[in-house]
Amino acid sequence: MLRKTAAFLRDLRVLAMPYWRSEERWASGGLLAVIVALNLGLVYLNVQFNEWNNLFYNALQNKDFDAFVHQFIRFGVLAAIFLVVAVYRIYLRQMLQIRWRRWLTSRYIGEWLHGRAYYRMQLAEGRTDNPDQRIADDIGSFIGQTLVLTLGIMESVVTLVSFAAILWNLSGSLSVGGVVIPGYMLWVAVVYAVLGTWLTHRIGRPLIGLNFQQQRFEADFRFSLVRLRENAEGVALYGGEAEEARGLIARFAHVVDNWWDIMRQQKRLTWFSSGYGQVAVVFPYIVAAPRYFSGAIQLGGLMQTASAFGQVQGALSWFVDAYSSLAEWKATVDRLVGFERSLQEVPGQAAAEVTRRHAPPGSGITVDDLDLLLPDGTPLLRGLTLALPPGSRTLVGGPSGCGKSTLFRAISGLWPYGRGALSLPVGERMLFLPQKPYLPIATLRKAAVYPDAPERHDDEAIRQALADCGLPHLRDRLDEERHWAQQLSPGEQQRLAFARALLLQPRWLFLDEATSALDEPSETVLYRLAIDRLPDTALVSIAHRPTLAAFHDQRLELCRTGDATLPLPHTPLQATS
Repeated sequence: MLRKTAAFLRDLRVLAMPYWRSEERWASGGLLAVIVALNLGLVYLNVQFNEWNNLFYNALQNKDFDAFVHQFIRFGVLAAIFLVVAVYRIYLRQMLQIRWRRWLTSRYIGEWLHGRAYYRMQLAEGRTDNPDQRIADDIGSFIGQTLVLTLGIMESVVTLVSFAAILWNLSGSLSVGGVVIPGYMLWVAVVYAVLGTWLTHRIGRPLIGLNFQQQRFEADFRFSLVRLRENAEGVALYGGEAEEARGLIARFAHVVDNWWDIMRQQKRLTWFSSGYGQVAVVFPYIVAAPRYFSGAIQLGGLMQTASAFGQVQGALSWFVDAYSSLAEWKATVDRLVGFERSLQEVPGQAAAEVTRRHAPPGSGITVDDLDLLLPDGTPLLRGLTLALPPGSRTLVGGPSGCGKSTLFRAISGLWPYGRGALSLPVGERMLFLPQKPYLPIATLRKAAVYPDAPERHDDEAIRQALADCGLPHLRDRLDEERHWAQQLSPGEQQRLAFARALLLQPRWLFLDEATSALDEPSETVLYRLAIDRLPDTALVSIAHRPTLAAFHDQRLELCRTGDATLPLPHTPLQATS
């Protein structure tokens, strides 16, 4: 138990400390100090209310009207101050919460995108489920719960210290079997709270794992809904609605089943915690009643003692009251820690990586004795040595699954699994056009020049590129923000990708079945356009249509043999003028 607690505290420190050591530490530290001061102020006000209980109820018992009015006015002043402090404590805590969340979200997004970790993480099965949900939801939950629970336990400690002394003085002594117990009500409160805490943990411990699973199942279900929306046309063309419904219902069944488990466990915990809380209401009166009926204290003293007992018992029982929140918080911390570890492990996930060397500008790309592997270590491509001179045009062929696209991924730096070396010219832009181009949900202007900033390109140049690539109907829609991957047909998306290439003017253009959705005449027009407009750009194409040979001057053929793919000797082609 102690070992697990120590490990959890280490994990919590890993998540929380970077923010408090960041450039925001002074501003956020000051904000936290004000929040802590307000919390302490609330404890002080509670002490004043406790004293007021004694004076007010004594005034009632003694029928002292002047004292009654005085205490009534005093209550109004204390209540007004309490209201201001309570409001600003929440307001400033929320301010700190959003500042912390903004910083941590920016950090995780940066680390997730750095070194293409977002891509490599999905190559390793079972590493981290739903990283998007961990960034979007878990960070907010973690920060909110951390602030509430941390400030709550701090307030409980201060309350305990403040009221323990009051309760000690009020409760007097109790003689049991000739043994005098000083401050007996304080010891009763301690025993009551310790017993309640132990039983709460015994009953509620399964909630931690159940909350972890619930967050995962909810994220899986939400991802499935988004995936259906993103692939609506494909599902509709296949008539796959029934199968999609079965899949969605099956995923939601996990949500429901786990929720039932949470409900059952929460019911057990609520039975105990509610009963514990109800007993705590009358328990101090029962324990203090003998002193009241013996005349040792007045009604005000009884009420003050009961109030102080309640504050001490409540502070000691913080764990009981907050257990459900603690269980959810622990699950959130575990999920974020898993995400953090995955981000740290991504750079070293491949047993062997392809060596990437810098070459002088204008020297071309060379591939030396390259082996590519699948993530499980299975050989995919062996012994590839290749030279791609500047301005050359190379056609890559071979059967499906032989590693052509993986070769492109290795050149781009995406694929970490392999051996050998790549020499790439420094400062020369490479652009990869896959079969299904990526189109951001943004204005058409941004989609056309992605990933460049739109300000770097003239609107008239964008309109001309669209028209040249067969999209004249989009010329006047540059300011429209749409989900273009759903608005445009596959062929139109590929035309837009070619327009992007004309605008970005890369020195190296890699085309992976980039015209597969177009007819041969349209394909010919786009290739001719790329050659004419980008005369200094080297083209490397993956394609199956023999007509594309006319636009290339050399051919690399990959042949599947046994358990790996081997390159065949280069074949010169007659390039078109």
